Amino acid sequence: MTHTGQTAAQPAAADASGQGLNARIVVERGSFRLDVALAAAPGDVVALLGPNGAGKTTALRALAGLVPLSGGHLRLDGAVLDRTPPESRPVGVVFQDYLLFPHLTALDNVAFGPRCRGASKAQARAVAAGWLERMGLADHAGVKPRRLSGGQAQRVALARALATGPRLLLLDEPLAALDARTRLEVRAGLRRHLAEFEAVAVLVTHDPLDAMVLADRLVVVEHGRVVQEGTPSDIARHPRTDYIARLVGLNLYRGVAEGHSVRLDAGPAVTTDEALYGPVFVAFPPGAVTLYRERPAGSSARNLWRCEVVGLETHGDRIRADLTGELPLAADLTTVAAAELGLQPGATVWATVKAGQTHAYPA
Repeated sequence: MTHTGQTAAQPAAADASGQGLNARIVVERGSFRLDVALAAAPGDVVALLGPNGAGKTTALRALAGLVPLSGGHLRLDGAVLDRTPPESRPVGVVFQDYLLFPHLTALDNVAFGPRCRGASKAQARAVAAGWLERMGLADHAGVKPRRLSGGQAQRVALARALATGPRLLLLDEPLAALDARTRLEVRAGLRRHLAEFEAVAVLVTHDPLDAMVLADRLVVVEHGRVVQEGTPSDIARHPRTDYIARLVGLNLYRGVAEGHSVRLDAGPAVTTDEALYGPVFVAFPPGAVTLYRERPAGSSARNLWRCEVVGLETHGDRIRADLTGELPLAADLTTVAAAELGLQPGATVWATVKAGQTHAYPA
């Protein structure tokens, strides 16, 4: 498998008029250093994606003003916010566990922001009522958080964040607290509200589906730095690190291409359909792998490797085999095929992949 260390794409530019977000977030804590550049135009939804400990939430908290910058800059619609206190920033935040005030009704939770910004009680409640209406929660205005479902609480938290008219909306794992069925419904609603939001939204998540569905652009952070960014489809087709490859469900390797043959950095050669030269990545899905217990006689497959099964797990309606040997890889097969092959840890298998099912691209 390949490793991190690739050059990330340059961040997309903010609006030419200076509107939107233009930030370089540098935060140093002990031996950990976060250094992430972010730029987005009004209407953009950017997802910060990465493994636990990558620095995603620290970046979000720095944007909110809850963590001071060690360096870099933060400009929003042309205004410098580096030292602006959190309560004075035009920023709305939806926290992972929502942090609704338990003693206030849904209406007064949403009215809290406008009240803090100087609106009268009547004005703030009128704004809040409008937002609850938009969220489909008009009937729950008088309900306190403990009597709301997870999906309802998430929508109240979103309404509270939007009620002040923020120019930057920050969402920290906004769907993580929901069960699978509720998550599906709330994700669709959140997508609709983000599409209508006219300023910049930054979403932190470790869930690739949330990122792919909700964001216009993904920024992948590992070890405190950006390793790749682009549209969801670009990143899904051209992963550049092991983490991203696992996220989108691909086997990924790095090597040097000479035409249709790629000599991998660690392992054998792979034959591909693309004719390339120089450093490349090669990727293929686990479903493209065919397994045999005996070396297939007369096989025309150019990609054939002797492997050993090191693990098996259910993956949706299929079995995923984790293989080591000449080429470490993941293979997906049906339950019936796994049983017929008698797959178990320690078993020797032969793995084949057709050249037409591989995808090579410049490293």
